[in-house]
Amino acid sequence: MHSEYLRGLFLKNDLAEGRFVVNGAPIALQDIRTPLFSVGTLHDHIAPWKSVYKILLLTESEITFVLTSGGHNAGIVSEPGHKGRTYQMANVPTTAHYMSPGQWQATTPIKEGSWWNAWQQWMAEHSENKIKPPTMGDGKDYVPIRDAPGKYVLMV
Repeated sequence: MHSEYLRGLFLKNDLAEGRFVVNGAPIALQDIRTPLFSVGTLHDHIAPWKSVYKILLLTESEITFVLTSGGHNAGIVSEPGHKGRTYQMANVPTTAHYMSPGQWQATTPIKEGSWWNAWQQWMAEHSENKIKPPTMGDGKDYVPIRDAPGKYVLMV
């Protein structure tokens, strides 16, 4: 998946160009007809936020766009309670006129804290009722191996 992502989606830009294949047929961002939550980070050297903002030009879906402080990793991994974090967030309905990235940034209020709480609220507003997770097939629930986030994060 990582290699496919890097080659097809990042280097070749296949999804934005309508060349990404799913189930034997090419798809494009224009095919997505669901609200989107898109995040860019202010100091991202890998996916500069203005290039992430271009999603507004590539789909007709309603988009909630977030610009968070930090870089490629720190801007995303910006948990609630992390001091010094800020974000800007605005919903862009399908009927809205395009606004340049600079104009969007200049007119969207800066909020203190992590964007995660806003994302959680957005997810709750755009989700159906919670359901019970699947079982192992014999009616028994899966038993956690250990508490989240797991042992792998402790490995060096």
